[in-house]
Amino acid sequence: MPFRKVQAERLSAGVVRQIELLILRGILRPGERLPGERELAERMGVSRPSLRDALADLQARGLLAARAGSGVYVADVLGSVFSDALVQLFASHDEAVFDYVSFRRDLEGIAAERAARHGSDTDLRVVDTIFQKMEAAHSKRDPTDEARLDAEFHLAIIEASHNVVMLHLMRAMFDLLRAGVFYNRQAMFRQRTTRDMLLDQHRAINTAVQARDPAAARAAIEAHLDYVTGSLTDLRVSEKHEAIALQRFEHARSL
Repeated sequence: MPFRKVQAERLSAGVVRQIELLILRGILRPGERLPGERELAERMGVSRPSLRDALADLQARGLLAARAGSGVYVADVLGSVFSDALVQLFASHDEAVFDYVSFRRDLEGIAAERAARHGSDTDLRVVDTIFQKMEAAHSKRDPTDEARLDAEFHLAIIEASHNVVMLHLMRAMFDLLRAGVFYNRQAMFRQRTTRDMLLDQHRAINTAVQARDPAAARAAIEAHLDYVTGSLTDLRVSEKHEAIALQRFEHARSL
């Protein structure tokens, strides 16, 4: 018969499972430092030897990383989603830029639907709080904070969708966006008219999610990313025209 005696779970296994879930659900993020050994053992109600066993297991599997004299951190598990060679290809071809936006349009449309349908009240408060910060940052001349909050707003909606695979994939995609692999996000916020349009679009997304209207949330995301596609096209044309104009100007000066 396939039955065995039931054995009590080792405390270290319980610690491993809890930290695994925190990483899987995106609550503990890549690069985030864990509390010190004594504090963490007290919080989790285990002995320090049990905690050490658990941390060693998680480090051996690449989920945590110890830094000498600094502590234990969540490993950069997202960094392995795309190889360096592929990232360089993304950065060097415009085709990847528009495929990236199209990919976001499809996945974030689904995420917005799910967030409106499945997000908890607390999830939606997080989304709304970030949007309120975007509104406050909109009045600043420097668009840096607004551009940063734009990414946080989209990620908050993805988190509210409660799909862990989508969450980790989109975090990796946004990390590449922040690094300027696809395009310079700051450029889209330099013109006041564009900034106003983007804020209005995020307001429409937030309103639909807060109203728990899945269809409207998806439509608002799709409209927003269609606008981004058009803006990027216009920016590429403008940059091309400026390069030609500079050539003409330099030639005229040499006559």
